[in-house]
Amino acid sequence: MEKKDITILLVDDEPDILEIIGYNLTYEGYNVVTAENGTEAIEKAKKHLPQLIILDVMMPEMDGMEACENLRKISELKNTIITFLSARSEDYSQVAGFNAGADDYITKPVRPKVLVSKVQALLRRLNQDNKEIEDNSLKVGNLVINKDEYKVLLDQTELVLPRKEFELLSLLASKPGKVFKREDILHKVWGEEVIVGGRTIDVHIRKLREKIGDKSFKTIKGVGYKFVV
Repeated sequence: MEKKDITILLVDDEPDILEIIGYNLTYEGYNVVTAENGTEAIEKAKKHLPQLIILDVMMPEMDGMEACENLRKISELKNTIITFLSARSEDYSQVAGFNAGADDYITKPVRPKVLVSKVQALLRRLNQDNKEIEDNSLKVGNLVINKDEYKVLLDQTELVLPRKEFELLSLLASKPGKVFKREDILHKVWGEEVIVGGRTIDVHIRKLREKIGDKSFKTIKGVGYKFVV
């Protein structure tokens, strides 16, 4: 997807933020729509169906957390990437953001060029880095996952992974940068009918780190894990 086809909804109650960040994203070639509160954000999201929403936390009428929860209930926006951009840097604020349904959390202050880089990283999911290719395979960086053959290639070297490690890797790598909650991982990889201990995910992540690289997996304390390219 080209930049001219990507719409970004920028939500903040500070006019300066809207102007500066909006200008930089527009300069990069994105279509930018702005809103000043959560209520307006929901209305404009329904109208414009953005690929990315950048959301402040502290806003009048409806704060970012509530807005995010409501946005996640809109079926047309199920694939929309949502990131918070907030001056609240406490761990509990970030955990609350992820629990509300956000894909990422960026803290202010952030330089416009740095923010643009983060936006580009988030939008890579819509482009080539996690694009499914022929033979039902997934290519992410130097990693190729063949879902039909349960085969993983790392720098063209085949890795042998047990079934659950393979399924966990496939899930996390399907959306690089997205934070997967622990409960979602358990549901999608192990299913509701299987009872596993709370440390099961941690053990499998540790084994994947040993085989693929520690830097490929990031722990979001109190929330879950994400795959990093």
